[in-house]
This record gives sequence, C-alpha cells and structure tokens, in this order.
Amino acid sequence: MELKALPIGIDNFEKLITRDYYYIDKTLLIKDLLDNKADVNLFTRPRRFGKTLNMSMLKYYFEKTDKDNSYLFENLNIMKAGEKYISHMGQYPVINLSLKSAKQPNFELAYISIKRRIAEEYKRHEYILESEELKYENERFLKILMEQGDESDYIDSLFFLSQCLEKYHKKKTIILIDEYDVPLENSFFEGFYDRMIAFIRSLFESALKTNSSLEFGVITGCLRISKESIFTGLNNLEIISILNKSYDEYFGFTQKEVNRMLEDYNLSNKKDLIKEWYNGYIFGHVKVYNPWSVVRFVKDLTIDKKVFPLSYWANTSSNSIVRSLIEKADSVTKREIELLIEGKTIEKRVHEDITYDEIYNSMDNLWNFMFFTGYFEKVSERMDEEYNRFITLKIPNKEVKYIFKNKILEWFYDKVKVKDLSKMYEAILNKKPEIFEEELGKLLIQTISFNDAYENFYHGFVTGVLSNMHDYIVKSNREGGTGRSDLFIKSVSKRGMAIVIEFKIAKSIDDLEKRAQDALEQIREKKYDEELKCEGYKNIVRYGISFYQKDCSIKMEP
Repeated sequence: MELKALPIGIDNFEKLITRDYYYIDKTLLIKDLLDNKADVNLFTRPRRFGKTLNMSMLKYYFEKTDKDNSYLFENLNIMKAGEKYISHMGQYPVINLSLKSAKQPNFELAYISIKRRIAEEYKRHEYILESEELKYENERFLKILMEQGDESDYIDSLFFLSQCLEKYHKKKTIILIDEYDVPLENSFFEGFYDRMIAFIRSLFESALKTNSSLEFGVITGCLRISKESIFTGLNNLEIISILNKSYDEYFGFTQKEVNRMLEDYNLSNKKDLIKEWYNGYIFGHVKVYNPWSVVRFVKDLTIDKKVFPLSYWANTSSNSIVRSLIEKADSVTKREIELLIEGKTIEKRVHEDITYDEIYNSMDNLWNFMFFTGYFEKVSERMDEEYNRFITLKIPNKEVKYIFKNKILEWFYDKVKVKDLSKMYEAILNKKPEIFEEELGKLLIQTISFNDAYENFYHGFVTGVLSNMHDYIVKSNREGGTGRSDLFIKSVSKRGMAIVIEFKIAKSIDDLEKRAQDALEQIREKKYDEELKCEGYKNIVRYGISFYQKDCSIKMEP
C-alpha cells in the first residue's frame, strides 16, 4: 500500500482531503456540536493541537455554497452518524474569521489586520449583493468590504454580515472565530491591551450576544479569558477547556489513533519512544498526544528510521512564559521546578477565569497559564472545603522537559554573562582548586538543578561559565569516546597556560571527592594532555571535577 503524505502545517480541510493527505478523523465533533446545541462554544486548547483544522472542517461541512462539498466527507465518521446529522451538511451561511494575523506591534496595525480579515470575509460573501432584498444594506456592506468604515462599523461588522446572510439565504448564520486570543496576548506584551480588549469585547458582544441571526458560534483559542473581561453578558457561552469531559478526544491524537498511524507507516516499534516524548496530556478523561510533534516525528521516521525525536513543539513559539516563570522564581518556586524536572508532582490551585494582564500578578496565575497552554499534565484533582479546585501537576513528556531544561540553561547563561566571575577565573589560572570549587559551588546553588542531570548537563554548565575567559580558547569535547578530555582551555599564546578538565557524576555526597580524583586519574591514564603538548603548550594544569546535585568537588594536578 502506498503511504499517504503527512500533512505538516496544513490546516485547510479541503486541501488536506483533495490532495489525499493522511487524516485522523475528527468529524464526530460535528455530531457533538449539533447534539449539545450550545449557542456559543469556546474551545481552549494548547497551540498546535488541531484547532484551526477542525474549524476549517466545520466550515466545509456546514457552509451553503454552489459547490457540493459532500465528497470531502466520504467514508468519514460523520457520514455514518445518520441522516439527523447529514441533513445539516451545506445548509448554513458561515462567517469564518481568524485573528491570528493580529499579532502586531501597535493597536493601529493590529486593528488594520483585523479589519482586513473582516473585509476578506465580506468579499467572500459579495454574491449576496445581487439580491434586491439587500439594496438598502448595499452601501454599508461595500464600505466595510472596501475597508473604508470607521471603528463602529467594524465592531458591528459580524453582526451586520450575519443579518445580511440570513436575509439572503433564509437561514441563520454559523460564526467561526479562530485564535481569538492572539490579539489579546500580543497586545498585552506590546502594551495596548486595554484598547484591544475593548474592541474585541465589543465585536464579540455585537456578533454573539442576542444576535437573532446566529445559528451557533464556535470560538477557539489557547486560553479562556475571564468572562468579565471579554465575554461580558454572554450567558449563552459554553466553555470547553482541557478540564472539561465533553469533546475531549477531538483535539490531539488518542492512543488508538497513534497506534493506527504507526501501523499504517510500519513504525509500531517506535510506539514507546513516541509515548515518552509526545504523550501525557489529559483533556477531560482522555489521554492525548501532541499532534504537531507526532506528525513531524513520524514524517522524519519515514525518511530515516534511526532519527532521534526532537522537541518540535518548542520551535512553534518562543516559550517565553517558561522563561518568565524561571526569572520570577523565588527559592520555593525554584524547588518546585526542580521537582517537576525530576519527574515528581506539585499541587496548584487552578482557576480558569484568568486575564492576560493578571498572568504576572502572582506565581499562581503563571502556573495556571502554563497548565492551560500545554506545559503540564493533570495527575489528579481535589476540591477543598471552600470549593477551591486543586490540581496535581507534572511535566507530561520529554518534549516539554526539554523546553524547561533549555530555558533554564539559557536563563543561567544570560545571568553568567553579566556576573563578575573574575575570582573564579583567577583561581583556575593561579592553581587554587579550593577557591575554584567554592565559586563554582555558589553558582550551582543559584541555578535550578536537574536530579537526573547526566554529565552533559554539568559539562554544558561549566562550559558556559568558563566561555567568557578573556584571551583563552574554550574547547568542548562533549561527544564521548573521542580520546579527548571533556574540556580544554588554552591560552591564545602557546607560552600561556593550557588546562585539561574532566567531569564525573557522583552517586552520593560521600562519593564526591573520590569521583573528582577518578576524573584526574582518567586524564593521566588516557594522556589527555598529549594533544596540548603536541600543540606546544608547556604550562599544563589538570582539573578533575565531580558533581552531586548542587555540590561539587575539584581536584587539581599541575
């Protein structure tokens, strides 16, 4: 059987089906929406979990067009659900608006971007102006289409378009708004949050509250913005977050779906590896995989079966929120981050009614934001006597653990860059291992350590610390089995000093000194200094360094 192409970054349902890409069937989302009959549905899920593709699928299913789109759904689950659901296919006018392009440096540019997306949607429905019934709406419609309306025109634009569509089609309108919170998150970081939230609130209120032309609405985003902040007065709103039991299998891949994909691509032997790296999210009752990363990794495996998993999700965002957590961390929070990286759990109070301008007001809000946007897995939950909801959290998989470790090292290196490390550098060059040990120990205490820290972590840590030694070349030999020591530091001048460093991990605090001595002996036995001698260095110093969590021991041999 010929393998289907994997859809990397394709979020247009028609393109995915007509070009015969591999598709994991999520069409029963349509059935659940029709069964639940909510006026407005807000789905919040982490980024890259299939929200935009699902919205595209809803558009192609429900929208009334001259073209019959039923062929797109042939052999998909919704076509087996019964006439009750199939009868809704192609029956409604649809307004489809994405706000993801509103990520701009100021309100004016963000507003222009939203205005343009609305105008494009008007252009898509320009055919309705042919109707005599809309002759009085014609001028206002064209003003919005030509981007010549004022702000009040665009605030009412979705409401007005839904009225026009109902008048033309004699059917109420479905409104789809994708990535609703992109302009809000962006405006918070860029400093125009109040203006943007006022505009979005008015736009939504007009389109979704007491709109007699609305059949139903679906909104997607990463975070639920508190009802008071944006969804004021929307009593008809159903919020489906990652804690909700309904719709839990429609965003992300289930175990069954991943197993089937791996069978289809003859990769069943990679099941455990993919589980370790990309599984672990719990939405409602269902454990799901990160779909973006699974598809990317499976695609890479079809090219090279020996390829290693990567943190694909990390590259879809700056993950600046992790950096913020680390930077703001007090000693308690640092310890909590360490526990999470060790694979342990922490408990946090969870509340869903957060706003972007409150995220940095407290560590609690920061933890909340990170939970709802995909950085933690829910292990269990409880309610206290005052009805506060507490959730036990852990890092879901190796991919997210990689993001944490990476951001911790990045933060640490930035701190080191502005730190005065001259005392440590002098100790190294003056052959004073006790002072070197003391200064390195101080840095270890300040950072966030990983209990599962393998030698590579400490190797990177020390390399980062020593990389700012002026007039010295720092050469890292991190790959094992090269016949070289872990680290060379050599003077630019051959008359200057050259330093050989070898690292070891101790299994306990009592083992530290012995392991440092072992490192020194390895330098001697394997003659790691020969390379430096051949280069012409005569003043060579050898250091053996061992680590146990936040403690180190340093032995020296001139």
